[in-house]
Amino acid sequence: MNLPLWIWLVTIGGFCIVLAFDFWLVARNPHEPSFKECVGWVSFYVGLAVAFGVGLLVLSGPTHGGEFFAGWITEYSLSVDNLFVFLLIMSRFQVPRQYRQKVLLIGIVIALLLRGAFIAAGAEAITRFDWLFYVFGAFLVYTAWKLIGHEEEEAEFSENIALRTARRVLPTTETYHGASLTVRHMGRRMFTPMLIVMVAIGTTDLLFALDSIPAIFGLTQEPYLVFTANAFALMGLRQLFFLIGGLLDRLVYLSKGLSVVLAFIGVKLILEALHHDGVSWAPEVPIMVSLGIIIGTLAITTVLSLMKSSRDAKAEKAEAETQDEEPAEEPSHGR
Repeated sequence: MNLPLWIWLVTIGGFCIVLAFDFWLVARNPHEPSFKECVGWVSFYVGLAVAFGVGLLVLSGPTHGGEFFAGWITEYSLSVDNLFVFLLIMSRFQVPRQYRQKVLLIGIVIALLLRGAFIAAGAEAITRFDWLFYVFGAFLVYTAWKLIGHEEEEAEFSENIALRTARRVLPTTETYHGASLTVRHMGRRMFTPMLIVMVAIGTTDLLFALDSIPAIFGLTQEPYLVFTANAFALMGLRQLFFLIGGLLDRLVYLSKGLSVVLAFIGVKLILEALHHDGVSWAPEVPIMVSLGIIIGTLAITTVLSLMKSSRDAKAEKAEAETQDEEPAEEPSHGR
């Protein structure tokens, strides 16, 4: 896709307008959103992404349209898994519930800026060094294996170097002061923990991008599609966080589904690199096949997760009822 500069500027400007309006709404009325509000916003962002993808299908053809949808669905699914860690960060820093929307939104903007730089560097690197496709493919297969092998471990949050540096360099108060990022304390301008949490969200997401960016480059090598797929996936995360917060524990097979997707993309990258290097038996996987495998895997994973959670809930309820029905032991009467 040889796109003129103005298309990039219009696209980035559109994202900025939507995010600015979103930020205005959050700053105007800090609160924990209701289920209905979250459904509306998530539907809005998903609708925007779908409309954008349909526009690509019409204007640029099924190949680029399919690559966008495959990339967006993959990035969105990986982002859902990242919400577990975002929840840990919120709990770790004891963020007041009414200000969590603002923290997530600013953190997501930081993440989007960092990912943009990461995508630009990755796009430049793969145009110069074809062997990086083998590295990306092997890394994704390794990540998939690691995801399966460590799925039973309890998730933990550890501070990265950027967060530790921010803590050490920036004078920070011990308590929150509403939604303010800075406050004057004893005649000195200091930062509040709100800024530290935003840095934690943004930089932690960049660590997740070490998996997701190579994954989407395995589906498309077009920087414009990589960037827009990431942007649409990140923009809806704030409302998705509140919408499925109680559902995360029920998606017990999500890690397995994501590991299958990452392993598939990794193998696809290696095969296509071999095909490009003249290996006759190595096939090129059509983007529509990739899209079908990604959607099918995630759909099956979600259905099986909800079925298992339902069975477990019924089993726990039956066990509780059985215990309630057990007769209490009669007290013994001594002489």
